[in-house]
Amino acid sequence: MSNSVYIEYNFTVIPVQPASDILIAELGERGFESFVETDNGVQAYINKEEWNPEILKDLPILENSLFTIEHHYVEIEQENWNATWEQNFNPIQVGDKCVVRAPFHEKPDVEFDIVIEPKMSFGTGHHETTYMMMQHILDHDFKGKSVLDMGSGTGVLAILAAMKGAETIDAIDIDNWCYLNAMENVERNKCNHINVYEGTADLLVDQEYDIIIANINRNILLEDIPTYVKCLAKDGMLFLSGFYVEDIPKITEKCEEVGLKFENNLENNNWVAVKYVF
Repeated sequence: MSNSVYIEYNFTVIPVQPASDILIAELGERGFESFVETDNGVQAYINKEEWNPEILKDLPILENSLFTIEHHYVEIEQENWNATWEQNFNPIQVGDKCVVRAPFHEKPDVEFDIVIEPKMSFGTGHHETTYMMMQHILDHDFKGKSVLDMGSGTGVLAILAAMKGAETIDAIDIDNWCYLNAMENVERNKCNHINVYEGTADLLVDQEYDIIIANINRNILLEDIPTYVKCLAKDGMLFLSGFYVEDIPKITEKCEEVGLKFENNLENNNWVAVKYVF
């Protein structure tokens, strides 16, 4: 896939939320595969073979008077994407035990050394939500646990869970780029007991996990929380991120409806990562 050509859309969104969540959902229905939330909106990617100049025609959110959305697009080749992130990707240190780095970075002297090539996938540790979810993983006991990483992106959270001693791990993402990238990163970090799947929460049939991690946008979380809880073992833990401080009441209300209770949250630049328990 190194020669694939993608169309990159850059959307400036006012207000950023909830418009960005809605925009991502609607673009996903039009065939867009990857999304990066920015301070001002969203970057979205679609394979050129699946694209046409009229792809945004009649997109409901673009006609909604409550939001102001501007956009432009460019062609981007996978090799150009890789060159760009290699120029800008710096190692990320989480606490004093974990570093996320690229293969070309020097090996650090830390307990958890995670090596990834993100390509067009989300989850390098640079974004606040990924960073906070890694903090949660570092702060909790994963030894011998069964874990689900939902919306796994690069697979970095699943990899850290494996390094923390999780016994069985499933990583699921709807995005084909993320699925392929996570497979590569799992192999690169020698985490052979991570099972990577391409799909949605519909894959969660007759599964049970001690810990579920989901770093996805708010609307998908609200829809899928009941499914997660059906898979959560007694005394299990649910870690959620991908939303803002002001979204906590709505997310907590949904969790309480299915028997979970809020325990605590981390906060970074108005993003949050929240822990719920039975």
